[in-house]
Amino acid sequence: MAVFTFEDQTTSPVAPATLYKALVKDADNIVPKAVDSFKSVEIVEGNGGPGTIKKISFLEDGETKFVLHKIEGIDEANLGYSYSIVGGAALPDTAEKITIDSKLSDAPNGGSVVKLSIKYHSKGDAPPNEDELKAGKAKSDALFKVIEAYLLANA
Repeated sequence: MAVFTFEDQTTSPVAPATLYKALVKDADNIVPKAVDSFKSVEIVEGNGGPGTIKKISFLEDGETKFVLHKIEGIDEANLGYSYSIVGGAALPDTAEKITIDSKLSDAPNGGSVVKLSIKYHSKGDAPPNEDELKAGKAKSDALFKVIEAYLLANA
């Protein structure tokens, strides 16, 4: 298995603590409210801490799909969160898992800087498909913006 690492960064007008609370602590409640296509979040294994696996169900192209999301680490003091996509529609056939490490910090404008490190754990040594990576990033960016807009509208 080969591991391919990608770095990304974005900013948000939402304060880091508020964004962290919405994306980590209250995500199971906020994401289905903010994103119409998300239908349910259920814990399949664990108690909500590291090692917990969640099944997130959503509608895409008129059919219900799901993704399995495993919590790898929670660092509330430093606004850090790590999770892996370990199964379901968001995991390409060529990947064992995709791990996302995120860290929020204060931006100069009073909002947030979100730093991401994405580790693509491939089956074998083949690099990830560029089109799949672009599509995954576009979906992730769109999801983030919808949640951000929800937080701004409900502040």
